[in-house]
Amino acid sequence: MEATNLSPITVSTTVKAPVAKVWQIWTSPRHITQWCVATDTWHTPRAENHLRPGGKFLSRMEAKDGSMGFDLKGVYDAIIENELITYALDDGRQVKVDFTADADRTTITETFDPENMNPIDMQQAGWQSILDNFKRYVEGI
Repeated sequence: MEATNLSPITVSTTVKAPVAKVWQIWTSPRHITQWCVATDTWHTPRAENHLRPGGKFLSRMEAKDGSMGFDLKGVYDAIIENELITYALDDGRQVKVDFTADADRTTITETFDPENMNPIDMQQAGWQSILDNFKRYVEGI
């Protein structure tokens, strides 16, 4: 995968939880391993997160049957607690995550640069599925 000149993709969800809880679960490695998957045939057995500008993160994503896996990793550009995370993936693609608080609800909006290997609609569906999984996880704990 590499950076492209394609238009960024945006996905979003609203979670029934205050922004402080959403932020903590979004950024904590012990929680990331519980929600960061697009389908139930995959899992994230390991996550590292150094949440600061210049800090690195890594989420190891693997098929549960062991047939494939990859490291999603990158470096943070900007962090505004409970509001904003921006980062660059290792292939140079940019990602922006906005957290918008509204009493006991939080809207998460992710905007990311697509890659060249997979169709745009597939990438959008995958990232949306991960967000939907995050929502289910947060609202279930």
